Amino acid sequence: MTAWLAQRPWKRAAAWLVFLGPLFYATYGFANWWATTRASVPSMAFAWERHVPFWPWTIFPYWTINVFYALSLFLARSKHTLDRHALRLVTATLVACTCFILWPLHFSFGQPPVDGAPAFLFNALRGFDQPFNQAPSLHIALAVILWDWYRQFLRPLWARLVLHVWAFAICASVLTTWQHHFIDIPTGALLGIFCVWLWPLERVVSMPRAWHRTRDAQRRKLGGFYAAGAVLCLAAALYGGGIALWLAWPAASLALVALNYIGFGARGFQMNRHGRMGWAARWLFAPYRLGAAANAWLWTRKLPASVEVVPGLRLGRRPTRAEWLAAGRPRLVSLCAELQLPAGVPHARCVPLLDLTVPPTVRLQRAAAVIEGQRRNAASATRRAEGATHRAESATVWVCCALGFSRSAAASIAWLGRYGAAGGVAQAEAAVRRARPQIVLRGAWLASLEPLKPLSKLPEVPRHD
Repeated sequence: MTAWLAQRPWKRAAAWLVFLGPLFYATYGFANWWATTRASVPSMAFAWERHVPFWPWTIFPYWTINVFYALSLFLARSKHTLDRHALRLVTATLVACTCFILWPLHFSFGQPPVDGAPAFLFNALRGFDQPFNQAPSLHIALAVILWDWYRQFLRPLWARLVLHVWAFAICASVLTTWQHHFIDIPTGALLGIFCVWLWPLERVVSMPRAWHRTRDAQRRKLGGFYAAGAVLCLAAALYGGGIALWLAWPAASLALVALNYIGFGARGFQMNRHGRMGWAARWLFAPYRLGAAANAWLWTRKLPASVEVVPGLRLGRRPTRAEWLAAGRPRLVSLCAELQLPAGVPHARCVPLLDLTVPPTVRLQRAAAVIEGQRRNAASATRRAEGATHRAESATVWVCCALGFSRSAAASIAWLGRYGAAGGVAQAEAAVRRARPQIVLRGAWLASLEPLKPLSKLPEVPRHD
């Protein structure tokens, strides 16, 4: 027990709990009081919700969130993860209560009488909770945050299954205890996912600290377009009602994309160096990613997935797993910030760049270095496999982005001009254009590529097998 306490920042956890408890009751209680002062508080419910059964016993899983909330703070292994987890809880509370104050809603039909053991918990709940504070459901947002927190401590499959069932019971209980209408659940889940995205537990720069308002006119222009799309989707959701309310999800997704272009940059998509997104980013950006994938398919459906630029270097769109296998399992280098590489592809690398924007020279230099590293590692792996009974890994590198027209083309030119035998950027561009005439690289791209000079002696690139 002493060793356990020594390994965890339990004093800091206790301090966070002392702060979070009063914060929750103060903000949540104020939002409740504010709603009672309004002459009329609307409700948003579907007709089918009248048929949702009232199950008093589900108040027990409903209340368990309080125990898991308090316990979660004392499980942190480091101050860093503790602070990030606590900031998720703070953010969810403040954002939800702000929504409750700006547009209060109320639960439109009362609960029937309850007796027996559940009655005590219902009475305790009614002691501080009123039929307000609906969308987004703070209960759901906290359940999402706690689910993501606890799953990092669970490795056995059965333990994770229990966690999933518990999280589902928590979320379902808000309906079966007649505490929330359905609209509160997806909005609460969206808030919880947003908090997970905003405060990643990994030791990377947090999203608030990553904000740097861009001076790039193209990024500001694109950010404005995405912001306008978000406003249109939200207006359509509110005006259409019913099933059109799901357009609030694309609205939130486009709003975050706008923030990425204006300030967060490619980091906002949270693509790791292997070309895979965190789960929260995948869900938040899902509507945008779907549109980006459809756009990529429309532009490239009649083109080969990749073309050979020089022996050992291919250029193309982001491949499917089947296309990657058909190409001989080449090593992938992705320049795509918004679309993932296929799952289960070993040794893949990603240098994420925002779509339709020109990166600085240093990023293209980084992309060229990653391609060179992949080339060397692939060649080394192929040599080791010679004479082996298993299938040798391809020595080819496939450089890709969403379409294979700009980002990956510029990265290929950067590698050819710096490490290859092209002899400079101009010759490298000509070679890439011959292989893939569809590339789109205007003056700004070439200006960013121009400072890259051929290396007289190739530097040693660390291996990452």
